[in-house]
Amino acid sequence: MATFTDPPRESFRLSQLIYDTRYRSMTIQVVALIGFLLLIGWLFNNTVQNLLALGKEPSFSFFGDPAGYDINQRLIDYNSQDTHLRAAMVGLLNTMVVAVLGCITATVLGVLIGVARLSKNWLVSRAMAVYVEMFRNVPVLLWIVLVMAILIETLPAPRAFRGENPDASMVLFDSVAITNRGVYVPEPLFSRGLGDMPVFGGAFEVSLDLIAILIVLGAGIWGSMRVKRWADAKQESTGDRPTTWHMRLGLTVIPTLIVLIILGFHLGYPELKGFNFKGGTHLRNSLIALWLALSLYTAAFIAEIVRSGILAISKGQTEAAAALGLRPGRIMNLVILPQALRVIIPPLISNYLNLTKNSSLAIAVGYMDLTGTLMGVTMNQTGRELETVLLGMLVYLTISLTISMVMNWYNNRVKLVER
Repeated sequence: MATFTDPPRESFRLSQLIYDTRYRSMTIQVVALIGFLLLIGWLFNNTVQNLLALGKEPSFSFFGDPAGYDINQRLIDYNSQDTHLRAAMVGLLNTMVVAVLGCITATVLGVLIGVARLSKNWLVSRAMAVYVEMFRNVPVLLWIVLVMAILIETLPAPRAFRGENPDASMVLFDSVAITNRGVYVPEPLFSRGLGDMPVFGGAFEVSLDLIAILIVLGAGIWGSMRVKRWADAKQESTGDRPTTWHMRLGLTVIPTLIVLIILGFHLGYPELKGFNFKGGTHLRNSLIALWLALSLYTAAFIAEIVRSGILAISKGQTEAAAALGLRPGRIMNLVILPQALRVIIPPLISNYLNLTKNSSLAIAVGYMDLTGTLMGVTMNQTGRELETVLLGMLVYLTISLTISMVMNWYNNRVKLVER
């Protein structure tokens, strides 16, 4: 009777790392990684040795020295006697403000323009096409300078608001002043505020009032989402969807209003005193020009992304929805755009990253962002080129990776699940 046994296993030999296709790709990757790390180590060591030869030992102790310069637009208190670290934090916050405002505005404009480009109205579609081609084919720096020039030359000076019959007047119930020096808007104030909490060794303070409001608002949004899940589950089981909008609105708004009342929330309005407006929040022309230019420029690219994403959806989807009696607007909101998101989101991430990095052009209009503070004045005053530039690159890399992580998470949430 014949017996069968497994053939003996071949013993591993070092030559297999090169000649065996099962191991060759891994060998190449390991060798390439070792070579890359050796190159980085050599560059780092060579740089340190050269700096030591010049008497410039790498150090970040300069962050504790007084900055000695002013920053015109800031979210936190700052004066010229504060440290370089605090100045860098002010610049970082300025960068984040432009990035957040720009991404939100560019997304809204881009979606609207992208949908309008597909309009059956010839005039509307052609006008949007002209907008897209005009903005995306001119360097963004020129748009920033142009918007800045328009704001300075066309808007009235503060003195135009003076007198019994002024040439200019405030808007929104005399609460907002639009001038050639910037826009003055009401400032949120708290008569019974909780104060500020210093972080990072006092580099900047975080408002405890803002933290309390965000916690309550976040809890309200979480409760609203729980109510939505409950309504979805009930609709799935019974076919009837309960009315929950009033519950969701109440959970989100009422607790936040209670916290605002407890903290004594009120608005401080700008007033014309002397030769300029006092009080309120001053949005300088440099911030507005950078925000508008980056938003309009990036919106042109987002519009094309949205248009291509919509065109990627089969026309059968639209025809099927129309056969069910849905109006064109509902078809776009409920059928086309949700499916187009899986095509739109990946390239949208790249445009958000580009907008954030393009904010470094702020120095052209005098807006002191991270590039203007840390890698601008601070670098020139301290002579620490390597430290400031590397730290600035690290900050921009962190911001970009954070944006990518958030958008990739959202992309995984909205992607179609195949069965």
